[in-house]
Amino acid sequence: MKKFTLRATALALSLAAAGLAHAGRPSADHPAVQAALAQVRANAAALNAGADDAFAPHDLTVDADGSRHVHFKRSYRGLRVIGGDFVVHSDGNGRLRAVTQTLRGALALDTAPTASDALATQRAIAAFRGRHDDAKAELVVWARGGQVRLAYDVLVSGLTASGMESRQHRILDAHTLKELDAYDDIQTVDTVTSGDSLYVGTVPLHADLRADGTYALVDATRGNHTVYDMKNKGTIQSPNKGDLVTDADGVFGGDAPGKASNSDAVDAAYGQNMTWDYYKTVFQRNGIADDGRGGYSRVHANTGPLGLLYNASWSDACFCMSYSSELNAANPALLGLDVAGHEMTHGVTSNSAGLIYSGESGGLNEGTSDIMGTMVEYFADNPADPPDYLLGEQIGTPLRTMYHPSVDGKSADCWYPDVGKLDVHYSSGVANHVYYLIAEGSQPADGPASPTCLKTDTRVANGKVKLPGIGRDKARAVWYRALTVYMTEDTDYAHARAATLSAAADLYGGVGSTTYKRVANAWKAVRVQ
Repeated sequence: MKKFTLRATALALSLAAAGLAHAGRPSADHPAVQAALAQVRANAAALNAGADDAFAPHDLTVDADGSRHVHFKRSYRGLRVIGGDFVVHSDGNGRLRAVTQTLRGALALDTAPTASDALATQRAIAAFRGRHDDAKAELVVWARGGQVRLAYDVLVSGLTASGMESRQHRILDAHTLKELDAYDDIQTVDTVTSGDSLYVGTVPLHADLRADGTYALVDATRGNHTVYDMKNKGTIQSPNKGDLVTDADGVFGGDAPGKASNSDAVDAAYGQNMTWDYYKTVFQRNGIADDGRGGYSRVHANTGPLGLLYNASWSDACFCMSYSSELNAANPALLGLDVAGHEMTHGVTSNSAGLIYSGESGGLNEGTSDIMGTMVEYFADNPADPPDYLLGEQIGTPLRTMYHPSVDGKSADCWYPDVGKLDVHYSSGVANHVYYLIAEGSQPADGPASPTCLKTDTRVANGKVKLPGIGRDKARAVWYRALTVYMTEDTDYAHARAATLSAAADLYGGVGSTTYKRVANAWKAVRVQ
């Protein structure tokens, strides 16, 4: 990462002349970045910023009143700091308001490892369950959960024992080679073994009329999102794109479900379109990375032996969504609208808070995808897929039940000290549960009741406290602002509570408003306070 110098000329520009109304990843010389860096240097102690630190802009949000929120990634003596990122919050005149961070003190450590990167790579490969194709070690500073360690981030790429493509990070102490953390860049919705097809009826699509008179499933109005057909020739995360989906008359789909069904491509395009429109209409976000660029979707990936690759996923590496073929007639492809919204929200999270996919931050990452995927379903309001708080329900047994996550026998309704040790698909239950309580309350008139957590509850909630919600429109706005303005890589549930309360205060009447209090009460009802 580059150390930036401050330029008084840039800081002197007026907001209007400088074009400050920007969101997404800004350039290093953007006036808001320069102003925030000036605040960092002027308030070094509060930001735990030392002389050996450098900062790179990751994201920028500018409010209607000119308030700026600049998200920085940190490096220390040239090493990337995992968990060292922070957000500088300033008013429209550049005056510092607050800082969001999880780092608890200034960094001061020797950056000379005593264990070799070759040995770290060997250890990481040995811990990888499956067939590895590549492994690369990077010396980093690991700063999560109040701990600071010199470490190796070994990225092991390959296929897991079940045949799933994996880009697995193994974080090893650079002296003892003790494993500190592990997480995967490939983020999925988990395996489903039974269900029914999703039918959304006839939906509008955009296509590219090519010189030969055929139509290609490319949407120029939504970042040139393109759909490819893998034709069962590769796994769900194979590097090949497959073949461009085309049609002779521009009317895609309409065929019977199956491993070669063109209707799967329609569902993939529709899911992308609704998710793009949701973020654009509701939050004025221009695509996943807020840069106008569309990802691409791939259908008909091979389900593998015994259906172990029957899944859907998002990958930062390809900036794409991938969907396996149907497993059999009773288990069609996971192409539900909320599933598509879920996958693309992983990309939004990666390009904003960057929540690390392990521990409580991993549960928040997965839960945020469930939340926004559900809100995409409500946004689309398609009669063929009535919106609800179940994820993937049209395909079969729901992948998530947000109002009562523990009904699957694995997910957590409540926060408890060991919740971060669960698989992220199950620790996400706390986020799903609190969001339902924030939006709908515990006993909504037009939806299912949701139990609250007693002080002695752990995974399963047994309480019956009556709580009012704030409504879906406010809830989604609060969660999105918390994600994009206040959350950082290592945000846990306690910090997520603070983030949503800050967002509620910003948007709806300040600290002490009815909305603020209801958000606080919802978190208390899942044992986070």
